[in-house]
Amino acid sequence: MNNKNVYFIILLCSLVNMYSCKKEQETLFNITIPEHFPQISQNFDQKTITKEGFYLGRKLFYDGILSRDSSISCGSCHQQGGAFSHIGHDVSHGIEDKLGKRNANPIQNLLWQSNYFWDGGVHNIELISLSPIENPVEMDENINHIITKLNRHKEYPTLFKNAFGTTEINSVKILNAIAQFQATLISANSKYDQYLKGTSSLSTDELEGLNLFKEKCSSCHQGVLFSDFQFRNNGITQNNTADLGRYNITLNEADKGKFKTPSLRNIEKSGPYMHNGSFRTLEAVLEHYNSGIQPNPSLAPELKNKIPMTAEQQRKIIIFLKTLTDNEFLNKKDFSEQ
Repeated sequence: MNNKNVYFIILLCSLVNMYSCKKEQETLFNITIPEHFPQISQNFDQKTITKEGFYLGRKLFYDGILSRDSSISCGSCHQQGGAFSHIGHDVSHGIEDKLGKRNANPIQNLLWQSNYFWDGGVHNIELISLSPIENPVEMDENINHIITKLNRHKEYPTLFKNAFGTTEINSVKILNAIAQFQATLISANSKYDQYLKGTSSLSTDELEGLNLFKEKCSSCHQGVLFSDFQFRNNGITQNNTADLGRYNITLNEADKGKFKTPSLRNIEKSGPYMHNGSFRTLEAVLEHYNSGIQPNPSLAPELKNKIPMTAEQQRKIIIFLKTLTDNEFLNKKDFSEQ
């Protein structure tokens, strides 16, 4: 049994006891579920999020104490201005400037996803942070050592008591607190959202771009979340040996080179793009689908003939994609390092 399974079992066994210890005076953290969004996919009760849990989770998210040498925090690779992605980096830079092999996923609207990371290897929002913490090229730390450091810290025992009713610090509480913060990172107030709600209008070019997007892109980037969150090989390279993607999880030959279809919300701000950060601009992304798709055995069927687009069509699609930028989310002080 691997570490993730062990922590998952511990998590399930401890939740009832943990919540029973919470102080009665704790105030629930009010997060608004957008009316135009679908039903939440994640089995995480947002009604259990408290202000104290949120504040603790936010502090942990931005604190390098979670890494071996205290140099890397979650926020190092998930920066708010880029929808909590690693702005301008093709792959993430971890401890001692070590390089990972994948681009850092944006952290937004996590409650509407049933799995996480490019390969879908984690299914529970409360286990997301464990993977980078223990990854040797990211934070390279051990959760038990983190518990020791937090217990010695002058502030954290009190913060855990405020959040959970006791100064005891354990892995379940650490992961739950970070998840409480991450669950609140909801992006749903872009110009496009306002258009859907009837409080804003789209320009002629934006509307034309929307229609082109529906024609060219929406088979994969579906619905108001702009993804079906399925796994596809999109023809980045002919040779999949560099990163086998979903295959590493399923060991299914047909999954070689498949990666999770990302949401396009805040796509204007979260470059570079693709699982390996190989495209710096949205123009390069669309031209890939127009002319650059490389054939391979597991290529997504809908991409076998590429996606023909003129330069003008690409320009208008990009104009539409920029309406998915949610400046309120990208600049909300509650989500920033305090």
